[in-house]
Amino acid sequence: MTNTANVPESTVLEIKTKLAELETSLLESLPNMPVILRDIHKQLKADPNVVTILSDDDCALIVNGLKQQTQTEIVAAAVKSKPKKSLKSMGVDDL
Repeated sequence: MTNTANVPESTVLEIKTKLAELETSLLESLPNMPVILRDIHKQLKADPNVVTILSDDDCALIVNGLKQQTQTEIVAAAVKSKPKKSLKSMGVDDL
């Protein structure tokens, strides 16, 4: 459920329209994706409350658009394992 209490109805309609355009652009590989992403960014920057109307799916759509536009892939950080002690430095206390 989205919270639209602090966001004007016209803004809600505008951002939802831009999200629908972005989805179409992603599915059909349309060349206007940078313009749509820019418009969404401007709207979010102008009124941070717009974020409250975005669902998880909306956020995922924006991220997918940005990934495709920038040709980048977001990966999870690798967890480093603890360094193992060399056998030379091990003593009786380590056992």
